[in-house]
Amino acid sequence: MSPPAVDVAVVVVTYNSADVLPGLLDSLADGLSGLSWHLVVADNDSSDDVASRALDLVPGCTVVRMGRNAGYAAGLNAGVGAAPPHRAVLVLNPDVRLEPGCVARLLDALDRSGAGIAVPRLADSGGHLHLSMRREPTVLRALGDAVMGARRAGRWSRLGELVTDPGAYDHPATPDWAEGSTQLISARCWQTCGGWDESFFLYSEETEYGLRARDAGYATAYVPDARATHLQGDSTTSPGLWALLVANRVRLHRRRHGWLSGTVFWAVTVAREASRTALGRATSRAALQMLTSPRRMRESPGPHTVAWNG
Repeated sequence: MSPPAVDVAVVVVTYNSADVLPGLLDSLADGLSGLSWHLVVADNDSSDDVASRALDLVPGCTVVRMGRNAGYAAGLNAGVGAAPPHRAVLVLNPDVRLEPGCVARLLDALDRSGAGIAVPRLADSGGHLHLSMRREPTVLRALGDAVMGARRAGRWSRLGELVTDPGAYDHPATPDWAEGSTQLISARCWQTCGGWDESFFLYSEETEYGLRARDAGYATAYVPDARATHLQGDSTTSPGLWALLVANRVRLHRRRHGWLSGTVFWAVTVAREASRTALGRATSRAALQMLTSPRRMRESPGPHTVAWNG
């Protein structure tokens, strides 16, 4: 068997990302120092010039033009399919900035631990710790979030999905899954588990993949000495994006745990969004309207879902 052409296939999915992509591309050389790599940009039919800018800034990169807004997972899967042979796939949001040596440390963690996914310590745009480790979503954890709020509930492992103890981020860990902006996935894990689930369009696809990989024996390794910055998007301020995020959480739980548990999870989520709607949050109002619309919950997510604000 011939060796992989590169150590790392770097796959970035873009959608009108011309304003943030150059900063990511500027960070790749240092972030991937000591490794061979190839960049693949999968563009979801952007109306800006992001694909051309990628070709200008990283000559020789591969650009996959999706021809439509196919969603994050579809773009990622197409990008991996267009990559040269590799030891691992580096999944990156365009608003990520890698720190020097980040990816070599992630790859070393994969090699040493046998994990399938490695993730770094993330900072936000202000340089503060970004809470990125997650526990598996359960009905009890959804209830803890609804009653106490995600950050407070996260202090207790049984009650919170989000790992909120800052001290937990100072040491290596094995979370159930981690946010999807910066993930190094071994080629063996990808070959065993397949690609990301395109039916989610946006949000929960990284949750589904992380849990599916864990179930197949490929853990997620949190590597604190690998560092990156995630500028983050606007899912918490956009009603359409928040509604899709919340609805996809319900869809995922129902798929993994069946109708009964899925219905209880849905009811708890409805109660949470209703309580936030009462406080005047437009994002929760949009989520509540989507959750209580059987038609909206049955249809496949897509660009129309994101544009819908209730």
